[in-house]
Amino acid sequence: MKIVVVGTGYVGLVTGTCFAEVGIDVTCIDIDQKKIDGLKKGAMPIYEPGLEEMVKRNYAQGRLHFGTSLVEALPGAEAAFIAVGTPPGEDGSADLKYVLAVAREIGQHITDYLVVVTKSTVPVGTSEKVRTALAEALESRKEQLSFDVASNPEFLKEGAAIEDFLKPDRIVVGTSSKRAEETLGKLYKPFTLNGHPVVYMDIPSAEMTKYAANAMLATKISFMNDIANLCELLGADVNLVRKGIGSDPRIGHRFIYPGVGYGGSCFPKDVKALIRTGREHHYTLRILDAVEAVNDDQKMVLPTKILGHFGEDLKGKNFAVWGLSFKPRTDDMREAPSVVIIQKLLAKGARVRAYDPVAMEEARHQFADTITYAKDPYDALLDADALLLVTEWPEFRLPNFEVVKKLMRGHVVFDGRNQYDRHELRAMGFSYYGIGLH
Repeated sequence: MKIVVVGTGYVGLVTGTCFAEVGIDVTCIDIDQKKIDGLKKGAMPIYEPGLEEMVKRNYAQGRLHFGTSLVEALPGAEAAFIAVGTPPGEDGSADLKYVLAVAREIGQHITDYLVVVTKSTVPVGTSEKVRTALAEALESRKEQLSFDVASNPEFLKEGAAIEDFLKPDRIVVGTSSKRAEETLGKLYKPFTLNGHPVVYMDIPSAEMTKYAANAMLATKISFMNDIANLCELLGADVNLVRKGIGSDPRIGHRFIYPGVGYGGSCFPKDVKALIRTGREHHYTLRILDAVEAVNDDQKMVLPTKILGHFGEDLKGKNFAVWGLSFKPRTDDMREAPSVVIIQKLLAKGARVRAYDPVAMEEARHQFADTITYAKDPYDALLDADALLLVTEWPEFRLPNFEVVKKLMRGHVVFDGRNQYDRHELRAMGFSYYGIGLH
């Protein structure tokens, strides 16, 4: 079976590589020649555990191909996945120009039946726009070839994307055609053999499922951050509250860890897009409005605590920052709380010395020479007045606080992930600030 994946970003590259891993012939297409040349040499445009080895193996074995020509890749393909970016506009709406451009190009070059699958996260109604773009392109050629459009949203967690794709909780397929359903059923058969379910539904429902899932998870995070802030005011311990409510199977333990706010490529963008979709249909999603507002405020919790401790003028103060990516096991800094926190510190005159296991290069794109880049976690602590834990990388879980204390000029810890034992640190002479703790 042969397929084409258009777009070699996070979703496209993981999708194409994982399909190749189960024996499907995959061609990944991108307009960026430099990126394609790099992939052929094994150079990864993103960091994702296990991806580099899998790309190299499947490329070497001839199942995974890279190119810039869609017209050359389409002959013989049974499905084409659109996995290009849908960046948010200023009003929060998803920009579909890249998705529709690919649809038009497919329509200009197909020569046989094809299932065109939207893999990018797109608003409800996008597949109909894709269908129209394809039909118009065929009409301009005076061709009457048959095709189908389907929606197959991704549910990949950055840092665990390979595992999520190969062993999915569920596979959602939206289609209005039995032939398309059979094609995608054949494509996903290697995954369903292990009992992973394919959930078939209509296309609008599939498109909505992706947004609803991310919005629900974002809601849990913002809800818990709101509760954490109230716990702090009342003298309650949010860590104990979390354990108490997480034991309820209707709630569960996942996504109820308080912190400095969510970030990344999905939650912020998808919540905004869903709010925008509601407004376009004269409906206010009041809960999601609050989710977004709470998250924006939560990114300022650490700066507020810092200013409360040191005062409004941070000139001459040095801050060590551990963790820059929006979460562990990725170099993604899109909408990362670290960006907001560091920008606030710099605006107040502070100096920042930061370290992240994989996001240092991305950080240089964000901050250039406005901060100092440490070579390891302890190097970041040199002459620091305070340590900020922003991203809970495993490397930061059990530092030697005796060494930490010796390296730092001041002895203040702002724990944005409630990772450390506040009683232990305070007994060692540190001032400790967490989230939702007294």
